[in-house]
Amino acid sequence: MGYKEYLIKRGLSTVPMFVALSMLIFTLARVIPGRPARLALGPRASDEAVQQLREQMGLNDPLWIQYIDYLSGLVQGDLGQSLISNRNVAADLVEFFPATFELTTLGMLIAVLVGVPLGVVAGMNKDGWQDNLSRVFSFFNVSLPPFWAGILLQLVFAFWLGWLPATSRLGDVSPLPIEVTGLLLVDSALAFNVDAFTSAAAHLLLPAITLSLAPMADIARMTRSSFIEEYDKDYVEGLETHGIPNKLIAYKYVLRKSFASTLTIIGLDYGFLLGSAFVVEIVFSWPGMASYGVTAILQKDINAMVGVTLVIGGAFLFVNFVVDVLYGFFDPRVWHEGN
Repeated sequence: MGYKEYLIKRGLSTVPMFVALSMLIFTLARVIPGRPARLALGPRASDEAVQQLREQMGLNDPLWIQYIDYLSGLVQGDLGQSLISNRNVAADLVEFFPATFELTTLGMLIAVLVGVPLGVVAGMNKDGWQDNLSRVFSFFNVSLPPFWAGILLQLVFAFWLGWLPATSRLGDVSPLPIEVTGLLLVDSALAFNVDAFTSAAAHLLLPAITLSLAPMADIARMTRSSFIEEYDKDYVEGLETHGIPNKLIAYKYVLRKSFASTLTIIGLDYGFLLGSAFVVEIVFSWPGMASYGVTAILQKDINAMVGVTLVIGGAFLFVNFVVDVLYGFFDPRVWHEGN
């Protein structure tokens, strides 16, 4: 099996997984306790009005018919009407998803840029003070709850030092960047709006760092473990005898061969961040999709609940497909196994 066939196989395998995910989420959203029509209209609404709304939402139809109707709308980009905003859920997600995507992407980028070198340094100095310091740092990051870390960062950098803003996504900037992608950093850069870019970056930094702490520890530990295993192989000793610098051996040869395991952790953590960013978004008053999803759950807005979960699940599948692509690049044995 060649690399192209490997990619096609991995890509096609995501389709039935997404369909199965949609069936599971749709079913769970319909069977959990609650009366969405009554919650939407309020306690004083008449039973006739509630029944009329249930009929409009298709809640009186059999479950399998509801799913087929939803699936046909999903193919056309129609995720149903939100009971909270009275808009199509797709329109709400287009509005809220970019904020969460920008936050989680920068958070994961920080985690990778710090976690990978930290793991390499720890692996090169096994059982030394650098290794011990890396372990303590990773343990501290994993143990610290995200909401507590966010509050600590706000107290230090926002209130005591006054270096960074504590909440919101953008300060008092004029003119505002024209929305093209919904990503403030990208839109302000495209418009060459330096004030908006600086303000957006400043508001983004604290929540992104907060979100990066746990995956940073996972990445550092996995990089260290796989690096040590690869560093003990015979070819490394051969490279050292030829006078090649240790840093060049570590980053050019050992890290590339050992990075495949770290990629798996990066993919899993990125998908986890998309689904668990609501704590950080609440602490920093971040107007993202996670906060929208929490509100949908509390209000039993079933269409919004399903829409948010499908977006997170679809993003998780896509990220893991990208990880598979990179996995095959770093470790060709994966797609050579089929030959």
